[in-house]
Amino acid sequence: MAVVAIVASGCNTMNKGKKEAVVLPQDRENIVKKKDQQIYTPEEIKRGVVKGDWSIETVMGKKAVGEKAPYIKFVPSEKRIYGNNGCNVLNGEYTYNAQDSTIRFSNMATTMMMCGKEGITDYEINTALDATKYYSWRVDNNDYLLTFYNENRQPVMTLLHQNFEFLNGTWRIAKVNDKPIETEGVEMVIDVDEGKIHGNTGCNILNGQLEIDMDQPNSISFCNIATTRMMCPDIEHETALLFALEEATYAKPVSSTEVILYSDQQKPVLTLVRK
Repeated sequence: MAVVAIVASGCNTMNKGKKEAVVLPQDRENIVKKKDQQIYTPEEIKRGVVKGDWSIETVMGKKAVGEKAPYIKFVPSEKRIYGNNGCNVLNGEYTYNAQDSTIRFSNMATTMMMCGKEGITDYEINTALDATKYYSWRVDNNDYLLTFYNENRQPVMTLLHQNFEFLNGTWRIAKVNDKPIETEGVEMVIDVDEGKIHGNTGCNILNGQLEIDMDQPNSISFCNIATTRMMCPDIEHETALLFALEEATYAKPVSSTEVILYSDQQKPVLTLVRK
């Protein structure tokens, strides 16, 4: 009978290294929701739509470096924002009008943890959001940049869009460390919204978590990876795959059907081809 084992833990979380039992789904396809693509379309860019996950890059002209990576998640269907101000969790309401480029934040609330004074403080981020009256955004070398302005049209905050929707779906693992995979059925399902992965090493079932690093564009990590423990003829290939997942820190779309995952040394560790 197969058993479940934790084989890797790479995410930068408070529970790093914590070993927990993993419940394997009966059908790995069920982990992917039926939903529309949530990336920006050319029409949305033209209309000035504000949605999705954005890392806070600068506040009042200073680089935004806090105890935690500050970011804002815009949820248009709820007209709400969620995020972190560098120390405390924040949430509130937002409205915007693309016609006159106005944006407002209201009913903001944060947790009340004691925060350090290094880098950008939570107070400065909260003050900048409160002062925000206008916005603009642009595309620069495939990066989406959002700027908030005060009532005098002076910039108070810049943000970088974190768009990982290109990772959603079912992928065939075509290469591990640039070596082609010949074994059938080596694949992985990624659900960005749920922060989960599930797949098959060609012998064993695996699942785990996907964590997004808001400090850097396209920066990710996989953690709490678990596999069943079937006896496999090509165990060295499975081991290489699991180590590659643990090494992966950066995802880059090559096309709509291919993604390469890199290590922190910019070495390609996994090549994924959409099924």
